[in-house]
Amino acid sequence: MTVLTETRTSAPDLQATEFFDVDHPAIAKFADKVLATCGDDPKDKAVALFYAVRDGLFYEIYNADFARDAMTASAILKRRSGLCIHKSIVYATLLRYVGIPSRLWVTDVKNHLCSPKLEQLMGTKVFHYHVLVSLELDGRWVKATPVFNARLCQLYGMMPLEFDGETDCVHHAYDLDGNAHMEIMRDHGEFCDLPYDVILSGLQEKHAPLFKTETRFKSGSLVADMA
Repeated sequence: MTVLTETRTSAPDLQATEFFDVDHPAIAKFADKVLATCGDDPKDKAVALFYAVRDGLFYEIYNADFARDAMTASAILKRRSGLCIHKSIVYATLLRYVGIPSRLWVTDVKNHLCSPKLEQLMGTKVFHYHVLVSLELDGRWVKATPVFNARLCQLYGMMPLEFDGETDCVHHAYDLDGNAHMEIMRDHGEFCDLPYDVILSGLQEKHAPLFKTETRFKSGSLVADMA
């Protein structure tokens, strides 16, 4: 496990890894379809891929699968759903596929799209190991959150996060009514590959009530929670 803290581009930021399976045909198929009408500007590609992941893969906490072979970008694309960790893995992998350096940024956040039912189950509003993406464009690193799809944001009273390839797109600080909504509580650092064992053991420790098996969250639906 390598934590990256420097701001320069380094080889691991572009490499295929166990979880960033850049060379898998599913990655090429997804990216090439999204970018079919996109120009050569890396920023345009990063933005197009952001929205494709944000809204093309459904965000769901319940039923999340953390089995090792379920955490590769190609496996997640096949399911077309996941939570922040899964969707960020896909986005980071797609970025590397088109030659844009990327990393995973791991944080703890307060009130992470938490329904009353989910909060009761978790016993807290703090969601540990919330994963975002750092990417390098035009010689500088920016952060992006390709996680909460537009339909789910509407249901939970939030504006969807937008990304322009220049400004950090991190979290929903406020809901549509101006109430404080999300806050980063801890920064675990940036990683050139998924720190699988750290995240799985951390989730098992911090969010034990969510698990129905060692590697899968309990069944349910965020949409149904708000019905």
